[in-house]
Amino acid sequence: MSTPSTAALSPLYRAIWRWHFYAGLLVLPFLLNLAVTGGIYLFKDELNSLIYARYLHVEPQAEAQLSPDDIMARAQTALPGTATSFLPPDAADASAVVTIKSDAGKQRVYVDPYSGDVLGVLDDGGAARSPIMLLIRKIHSLDYFGWLANRVIELVAGWAVVLVVSGIYLWWPRNKGVGVYKIRSGAVKRPFWRDLHAVTGLYTGAFIVFLAITGLPWSGFWGDKVNAYVNQAGIGYPTGYWENVPVSTVPMKDAMTAVNWTLENAPMPLSTPTGAPAFSLARAIATFDQLGMAKGYAIDLPQNPEGVYTASVYPDSIADERIIHLDQYNGKILFDAGFKDLGAGGKAIEWGVSVHMGQEFGLVNQLVMAAACLAIVLMCVSAIVMWWKRRPAGSLGAPRYPSDYRVAKGAILILAILGIVFPLVGLSILVALAIDFMIPRDWRTKTA
Repeated sequence: MSTPSTAALSPLYRAIWRWHFYAGLLVLPFLLNLAVTGGIYLFKDELNSLIYARYLHVEPQAEAQLSPDDIMARAQTALPGTATSFLPPDAADASAVVTIKSDAGKQRVYVDPYSGDVLGVLDDGGAARSPIMLLIRKIHSLDYFGWLANRVIELVAGWAVVLVVSGIYLWWPRNKGVGVYKIRSGAVKRPFWRDLHAVTGLYTGAFIVFLAITGLPWSGFWGDKVNAYVNQAGIGYPTGYWENVPVSTVPMKDAMTAVNWTLENAPMPLSTPTGAPAFSLARAIATFDQLGMAKGYAIDLPQNPEGVYTASVYPDSIADERIIHLDQYNGKILFDAGFKDLGAGGKAIEWGVSVHMGQEFGLVNQLVMAAACLAIVLMCVSAIVMWWKRRPAGSLGAPRYPSDYRVAKGAILILAILGIVFPLVGLSILVALAIDFMIPRDWRTKTA
């Protein structure tokens, strides 16, 4: 594919090409990380089942399983401490899992529900269900590297949208040889890599934008602000559920093994002490089953006299997502809500999150999202090769600065809109513009 000559390039084209280049240069390592770790995490259930088979699977027996309270007692004998959650077996060949908090932190004890034998102990994996998948998840979000790194991911997601929008503009047919729809055969040279980059982006750009947008709800700044807006606007969680229920100041995300995005900042309800002892775990499970909780739910146990029994489940079908809180003394239902109870905003975001994680449409969903992750990897690799082949010796190889930046108002307008939607991206755009304008013109020429 032949690029229009330098003289033929409009100032707008040059400006967008320059921004596309710099945006890609800055976020490329992070996009690679997101694509690789995200692609792995799509198959977390399959990988957990394979890697931790001896912990997760047991031989089904003819006799009845031990009671949940007996199983929990066996786990606490093997690992003394405070039990914080219980995962009932969700199949005849599944183990029971008890999370115990001790001086060593939170760990999960895997118990054969028939014999009571302890199968092993692993560090708590939370919603990821295993230590290795938790590590992958933390690297994916950069939580593993601290608060600031997590904000970088938010910037990367926003800039990924900038890259797709600017990339489509650069691809758009305007001259002969521009806007190719397929990768042309021939020797491995720069046009091949450019075709690979452009065509891959053309067919997967919408999926990349979808992944970026649906990944932002987990981000620290944008996600929290949108969560607050959605719920304050009455299109998130059902606020009426707390009208006649005592609540604490502790948000659900700090008290539960896993909670959906819409309810993570909602308050935990409180049990009302009556002087009687709390009822058994077995009774709590019987109540949850009677209420029709989908299989695979986790139970968070009361941690103080005002704590509650909480069951939460996030199955592949978002329609079965549900949270129930029970008073630990009388079994009263303090909160019972699922996907159907959420407002339009909450439903839209929860559905997007489910598809993002490859859950909603089964294997097809996983494969499509995995293909999008692979496309990101291909585009990153082809971008590196193009840049390396294109750059002159001793220069960065950036597209030349437009001779009249005032003509590039269209580029500024696009960036302004994206900056308003994604505030951290907007701030970074202002910083980048300031730097770009402050660089002396002769330096710009040297870096091009």
